[in-house]
Amino acid sequence: MVRSFVFYLVPQFSLLPFTSAIEALRIANRMLGYEAYRWRIASDSGLKICSSSGIAIEPDTSLADERRALMGEKRPDLVLVCSGIDVEDYYNKSFEAWLRELNNRGCGIGAMCTGTHLLARAGLLKGRRCAIHWENMPGFTETWPEIDAHADLFVIDRNIYTSAGGTASLDMILHLIGREFGEGLVNAICEQALTDRVRLSSERQRLPLSARLGVQNGKVLQIIELMEANLAEPLSLIEIADAVGLSRRQIERLYRQEMGRSPARYYLEIRLDRARRLLAQSTMPIVDVAVACGFVSASHFSKCYREIYQCSPQQERAQRRQARMSVRESAIGVAV
Repeated sequence: MVRSFVFYLVPQFSLLPFTSAIEALRIANRMLGYEAYRWRIASDSGLKICSSSGIAIEPDTSLADERRALMGEKRPDLVLVCSGIDVEDYYNKSFEAWLRELNNRGCGIGAMCTGTHLLARAGLLKGRRCAIHWENMPGFTETWPEIDAHADLFVIDRNIYTSAGGTASLDMILHLIGREFGEGLVNAICEQALTDRVRLSSERQRLPLSARLGVQNGKVLQIIELMEANLAEPLSLIEIADAVGLSRRQIERLYRQEMGRSPARYYLEIRLDRARRLLAQSTMPIVDVAVACGFVSASHFSKCYREIYQCSPQQERAQRRQARMSVRESAIGVAV
């Protein structure tokens, strides 16, 4: 029995998860010696569509074609929505209706990278666990606080398949292949793809703190973890000191040595970094972004933001909106 996949491409989709998944299926067919997997590529219009890297892909079908295919022999076993940057700009009522039709007919539905946003918007993630890229987690959880989102590599919950993007899509597809054909085939694919193993779905997305920041001091790492876990309601330095068993003076000295700045300054920087992601990933009012990142007022937030990024939150959002419009116009030019 041939298993059929549809890869639905959203403008500015990420190439890496898309191509990794298809290559895994292609190599599986080659190792098996017959066509166990078949796939086609779809987009809204069926016309050429541009990835975030500027490389354009020619789809096989349009959304209208895929909606008709639901009624016949070409109905897919699994549809994977592939998106990337600026996913919040993509809104298509027909697309969301198609996703719900797929769900009602028992088809598998998946998302790669930021595609999880689109499944959430279509109402498919209520009562489900899902995965999304760590960079998009702040905006996602603020927009859909009721959805059980995780920073796992991938999550499979009944007929919903979500991967965080990047090479995590390879892990998810290899997991599906392993379920059908066993570990032997998966190992053969890994050897062909020059990867040494399939990562577990629950493995971390990001590098460990020590590798990411170049810090080895266990106390400093413990403090940073506390800070990152308490952005909306920042802890005082006294609370942090009590939690890690150090004095305020010891923490100040450690931070100067290891981070080159005070703990208060570092705490402010990571709160503002979260704010910058929320400004880019959501339409939350500025005051709500400020509150979500632990600022007592929008004016204090704007003052701190300008000090770090040399522009106000309003200017940041306007600049990003303009940049997205420019990219979209370029993508339209490629499609034409």
